[in-house]
Amino acid sequence: MDHTPELRRKGFTLIELLIVIAVISILIGIALPRFKGMQDEGNIAKAKGELRTLQTALESYYIHNSNTYPTALSALTSASPTVVSTIPTDPFSSSAAVYGYVRGGTNNKFYVVYSVGSSGNGSATITSDAVAETNGSTCVYVSNAGQDTQP
Repeated sequence: MDHTPELRRKGFTLIELLIVIAVISILIGIALPRFKGMQDEGNIAKAKGELRTLQTALESYYIHNSNTYPTALSALTSASPTVVSTIPTDPFSSSAAVYGYVRGGTNNKFYVVYSVGSSGNGSATITSDAVAETNGSTCVYVSNAGQDTQP
């Protein structure tokens, strides 16, 4: 019988494990910001699509209700004819709130429907028959008083 005093252990050393953990950490550090940016782009696209749908619903409401816009978006769900069954929630809202809606301008003939945007606190209003963004410039909006040029 051959008894060798040397035992061979198979496995990784502590140094090798630390190097692997460091490499994985670096890769995660590179990937996370890119993922956040792609998530924001997806939410912007979703918000723009839903806002266009709400804009179409508002114009339909205007045509069928004596050329007036509703006082709140919730009026669209009970309007006749019904254009939308529910008001979608803002993808950027931390509390799953619906999109913001403001009516104003000369004889309340203008409106803006907006998302709070990636900052989570954007808003818009009608000032002098035009859209004015408040609380920063990250909100996404549709309006019959002006066009959103961002993002």
